[in-house]
Amino acid sequence: MSEDTLIPTSEKPAAYRVLARKYRPKDFSDLMVGQEPMVRTLTNAFETGRIAQAYMLTGVRGVGKTTTARILARALNYKTSEIDKPTIDLRIPGEHCQAIMEGRHVDVIEMDAASHTGIDDIREIIEQVRYRPVSARYKVYIIDEVHMLSTQAFNGLLKTLEEPPEHVKFIFATTEIRKVPITVLSRCQRFDLRRIGASDLVGLFTTILGKEGISADPDALAMIARAAEGSARDGLSLLDQAIAHGGGVVEVEAVRSMLGLADRARIVDLFQHIVKGDVAAALEEFNRQYEAGASPSVVLTDLADFTHLVTRLKYVPDAASDQSLSEIERTRGAEFSSGIAVTTLSRIWQMLLKGIPETESSSRPAGAAEMVLIRLAHAAHLPSPEDAARRLLELSGGEAARPPAAPNGGSGGGAQASAAAAVQARGSDMVPAQRTTGNGATMLRAVPSIEPQPDLPVGKTEAKPVEVPAAKAEPKVAVKSASDIADLCATNRDIRLKTLVRNFVRLVNLEPGRLEINLPDDAPKTLVAELQKKLEDWTGIRWMVILSREPGQPTLVEAEAATKERQFNDARQDPDVAAIIARFPGAKIADVRIKGPEPEEEPQAVAAAESAEGDILPGDDIEH
Repeated sequence: MSEDTLIPTSEKPAAYRVLARKYRPKDFSDLMVGQEPMVRTLTNAFETGRIAQAYMLTGVRGVGKTTTARILARALNYKTSEIDKPTIDLRIPGEHCQAIMEGRHVDVIEMDAASHTGIDDIREIIEQVRYRPVSARYKVYIIDEVHMLSTQAFNGLLKTLEEPPEHVKFIFATTEIRKVPITVLSRCQRFDLRRIGASDLVGLFTTILGKEGISADPDALAMIARAAEGSARDGLSLLDQAIAHGGGVVEVEAVRSMLGLADRARIVDLFQHIVKGDVAAALEEFNRQYEAGASPSVVLTDLADFTHLVTRLKYVPDAASDQSLSEIERTRGAEFSSGIAVTTLSRIWQMLLKGIPETESSSRPAGAAEMVLIRLAHAAHLPSPEDAARRLLELSGGEAARPPAAPNGGSGGGAQASAAAAVQARGSDMVPAQRTTGNGATMLRAVPSIEPQPDLPVGKTEAKPVEVPAAKAEPKVAVKSASDIADLCATNRDIRLKTLVRNFVRLVNLEPGRLEINLPDDAPKTLVAELQKKLEDWTGIRWMVILSREPGQPTLVEAEAATKERQFNDARQDPDVAAIIARFPGAKIADVRIKGPEPEEEPQAVAAAESAEGDILPGDDIEH
């Protein structure tokens, strides 16, 4: 290589910095994007001097927890020639600002709890807090991912965290706030950094691209904002990738290809085919998207998002002003929202929620997605429950299915007679069966009609008794408690299930046909399904067994143990029993039995029982 091909050291270009680092917020004015409540709280606290000794920052990845911690440390140690106190106004860089924001200040110690989880690391902090800061106002400890600390480390930090020296401040950051002990949370001032809205992210991207001198399609930025899911760091990383993918220009097709997304307009077309029930057109459209590179699960997810959008526009028309929506989503979404019933949209949503995980876990995702689309298109032809009930009423007599109001406001017997007459007049093979609702209104249902009997004269019929099924089947056996379930297992000689119920089932709620329970971690995984099947077989009604997160009641075994313990305590406090135990060292209570009133015994039996009693010897067990 010749010397003239070498680039002088002084002319080497600076190392490229990704957008997420280059445009990292440096003061609270930059944090106003999506975090206004936290900034307002800190502003008021600093102005009044109400500065806490510890802060807890929580939120999803990429919302700015570590950046906020550094800005907060900078605000605590802010000092210029004119200002020497903690402040939120950081427009003019102070003496310590640059070093703090670059993570190299001697008095601002950053620690990653993911790699320093033990008590030894916390013990080192505890030993250092006694020393005053070298140059700054406060010694600030920033502990990232604090939920990764061990239990011993948390316990070792508690006392120092509650009463730290006046020159020490703690700032914690975590994505798993539920894993932080409540004893630590109670000693911190907590700030929940919320997800950044898609419209705010689009605005942020537009500002950054303007500074970089890069042109971008607004629809492409909306795609990146949706993919970021409220994380500024994820969004800027995707924006960096899109710039490189598009050769310095951010275009829709390049972003769609990069993210493996389906065309939003084609998703709308697919939605239209589904609601029309056109299976062939829906499958053809899906195949075109699949061949273009769209992932099957992504297609279904986008379809679910558009279903949610249509449903939302039905109740919140102003949602169409969201900047992350494309023009076709706004216009056609509004059209669909005015023409599709909520029941249909809800059915599509539920079927997609079930179909998306099936597609993701299938060895043939495209085939699984096609089956989901076939089910969706087929369900489009099915009537809603309201329409089905209305058509059933129409079959049972048309206008007669709507009985006229009686003088007293209810439905009288005349309405029922006219309904039956109307059915017979039109020669229907269905007759109305009545049931009365709680408010007195009579509802008509179609049941098989009467048939001519062979041994009767022609033209005459004999009415067969019509059995109208009840609105809800009554169980064969009443089940009102966990004890009833255990007894039902014993009655049907399923000792194994009875044992499982007694040992593991914690009852949360019990209604006819609905059982909510809580199970410990060591309970068999198949217990819920097995219990549901057995209850349906034994009671004759349909059951829904739900696994709840509520603690529920104690298990039968736990309840019996608690009852036994109370009985033993009561027995120990009985004066007679206490006297016997004191009189005979080594005697103990073996069992406690509560006896009810007994029938009078024959004198001979009483005498025999008394003669059979012996003396109590040391070491004997006493029953009370």
